[in-house]
Amino acid sequence: VQLQASGGGLVQAGGFLRLSCAASGRTFSGNGMGWFRQAPGKEREFVAAITSSGRITSYSDSVKGRFAISRDNAKNTVYLQMNSLEPEDTAVYYCAAAASMIAPKISAAYSFWGQGTQVTVSS
Repeated sequence: VQLQASGGGLVQAGGFLRLSCAASGRTFSGNGMGWFRQAPGKEREFVAAITSSGRITSYSDSVKGRFAISRDNAKNTVYLQMNSLEPEDTAVYYCAAAASMIAPKISAAYSFWGQGTQVTVSS
């Protein structure tokens, strides 16, 4: 079972990136999925989550209105569209699969984690 995150990179402030998280080894269509991030010297923090059906999403206050999480269960992939990026968004971004259908905001509720992809936003 593997979650492969991709799409990170270096972008200027105000720019955009789209992260993808592809699952392999099993289907996660029945699991909530989430994105977390960890900046240097800081703890991992919640970014966004989506229920198994895709109908309900949640965001941290710091990214609400700028980021959008979505999923394509047919492709076993979840996405994070990041717009209006700020230097404060610089971090390693991780995707994760929850142990249930819901979209929790706490990392302890997630059973599977991807390896992370680096996002760097220059000012």
